Amino acid sequence: MTTQNSPQANSAIFSKEVWHRFVRIAKPYFVSNKKWEAFGLLSVLLVLLALVNGLNVVINFVGGDLMTAMSGKNVPEFYRMIIYYFGVFVLGTPIVVMYSWVQQKLSVNWRKWLTSHLQEKWLTNRNYYKLNNTTTVDNPDERLAQDANTFPTSALNLFLAFLSSIITLFSFSAILWSISHLLVFIVVAYALVGTGVTVWLGKRLVKLQYEQLRLEANFRYNLIHVRNNTESIAFYHGEAKESFNITKSFMAAIKNFNLLIGWQRNLSFFTTSYKYYIVLIPALIIAPLYFAGKVQFGVETQADMAFAQILTSLSLIVASFTDISNFIAVINRLGSFNDFLEKPNGNDTESRINEITGDSFKLENVTIETPDYKRMLITNLNLEIAAKPNNNLLVVGPSGCGKSSLLRTIAGLWNSGSGKIICPSLNSMMFLPQRPYMVLGTLRDQLLYPCNDSGITETQMLSVLAKVNLANLSDRVGGFDTEINFADVLSLGEQQRLAFARLILACPKFAILDESTSALDVPNEKLLYEELIANGSVVISVGHRPSLVHYHNRVLEFTGDGGYRLMAASEYINSN
Repeated sequence: MTTQNSPQANSAIFSKEVWHRFVRIAKPYFVSNKKWEAFGLLSVLLVLLALVNGLNVVINFVGGDLMTAMSGKNVPEFYRMIIYYFGVFVLGTPIVVMYSWVQQKLSVNWRKWLTSHLQEKWLTNRNYYKLNNTTTVDNPDERLAQDANTFPTSALNLFLAFLSSIITLFSFSAILWSISHLLVFIVVAYALVGTGVTVWLGKRLVKLQYEQLRLEANFRYNLIHVRNNTESIAFYHGEAKESFNITKSFMAAIKNFNLLIGWQRNLSFFTTSYKYYIVLIPALIIAPLYFAGKVQFGVETQADMAFAQILTSLSLIVASFTDISNFIAVINRLGSFNDFLEKPNGNDTESRINEITGDSFKLENVTIETPDYKRMLITNLNLEIAAKPNNNLLVVGPSGCGKSSLLRTIAGLWNSGSGKIICPSLNSMMFLPQRPYMVLGTLRDQLLYPCNDSGITETQMLSVLAKVNLANLSDRVGGFDTEINFADVLSLGEQQRLAFARLILACPKFAILDESTSALDVPNEKLLYEELIANGSVVISVGHRPSLVHYHNRVLEFTGDGGYRLMAASEYINSN
């Protein structure tokens, strides 16, 4: 799904909205049933972080003493410092390696939980369907697959970098303060100015990063769209048009990327200069002290290292601004997705159809509107369908009059309008659309979808396949447990017959069909309807074929202006 705008893009840096979205995404993991695992790994990570920073402090002192020993030509002291260096490296190697591994482990576990958490909400209350009909959140698949992966990794990287900077700041400030108070004031002032300028120059990057993620997702969507519609495109000779659409989406991504790298270049002019110009300051301050004999040579090296460490800790935003802007873009994309999933019903001030669960269908003064409330489809519909044999209803009318919209409303997909619907639970109903849904999986999966009822035997499945004129299908596809792409292997007519086999095996109380035999000849249509009716299901059909009326005892005809007529099937036949 693509959109032309990105209303969720927020160019503000560290705004209250960004922070609130971050908390809403991050907090649930640390209060979930995985919280002990999360806090355990985080605790180990923090201990290792403290040890890594402690090693850096030790290296600073050892390095200073080593340089002093070299300048004084103190051979025994020099080799003693070399041994200390070696010992620090031996001790530090496993600490650094485990620090990296624990961070990656926590990131993977967090991603696993976050993806499952969002996926569950996405597939609950048909949010995936509602998202597909909105322009406020684009490409939910990309947000689940990519943004939910980036979020934990970036969050941990930046959190640990920030924490490490604090530890480094306190550790090395004491060292630098003992050497030169002036250097401490200089490094703090320099970092504050650098951070302010970087934030000012880089504000534009946040919006550009958000746009880049959206446009890249749109480009991938266009490629997948071609892959999923290869035959239709080939029949239409639509290669040139598809190439134009793909190129258009790709060039939009490239255009935005050029703007992005342009702003990154502008920011790099400052950040690169920022890092270069500061190199000489410690030497300019400490060298006169060394020349005057007030400090040893190793102090110069020690001051350089301490100054660099403090500057790095205070310049986290300067050094990581590109990563931060990308992370804010991810927070906004994932946050808007999460916000929609938590508030899927939109504006509560709009009128909605009241749906109540019962044993049969009853519609009382139901008015159906399109989800955007811009068009009235059906007005004041009153209808009752009892759950008893041979009480089947055919819905007819001109194209666009609201026939399929009625089915969407019954299924709970649409609730825009007014009135009351009493309908059976979803487990008592089964819907068959015009183009059947072919599951990614085996023939067994196709027949038992959406449930995997192990109580149904292969003998029963073979019997039902024979009833829908697909007796040899199991042999054709290599058995019930061979995975193939049924949408490519079967014709539309065969897919419709396979969907009927699924319906017969499920044996729902109500079978609701939307042009479900459109690709079949009349004899096959007759066979399928007779099998379905013999199975005991109450049938509600939408269709145009005159032959369908013979399998229903009532007809609901929409007039196209919101009105309708309900009559016996025999009356409808006589009137036409």
